[in-house]
Amino acid sequence: MSKEKKKQAVYDERIRQAIEGKFGQGKRRFSLDRIMAKLDNTSQTAIAITFLVMNLSTWWHRVFCVFLCRLGKTMPILGLKIICAYAEMKLRQDKIIFNSA
Repeated sequence: MSKEKKKQAVYDERIRQAIEGKFGQGKRRFSLDRIMAKLDNTSQTAIAITFLVMNLSTWWHRVFCVFLCRLGKTMPILGLKIICAYAEMKLRQDKIIFNSA
């Protein structure tokens, strides 16, 4: 196998892992594994809506983080408290998720 083909194989593997990770996230957090539609069109619509919600969730998270960062710059003390509270809440959620699994 040539060096170029190995490099391409590693690159393809990374992309595949990222895609499979998103499907796993959809199954764990957005109930993608619970779709029980009978018709193909209905199943495809349910899956598309699930991915739309996943994208909106990511977008909303980014907007919220930008809001917290800007708030932290204008009101340093209040912004720091909000960011710390958000980080603690996120940490508690992660612990709950990992402990329940």
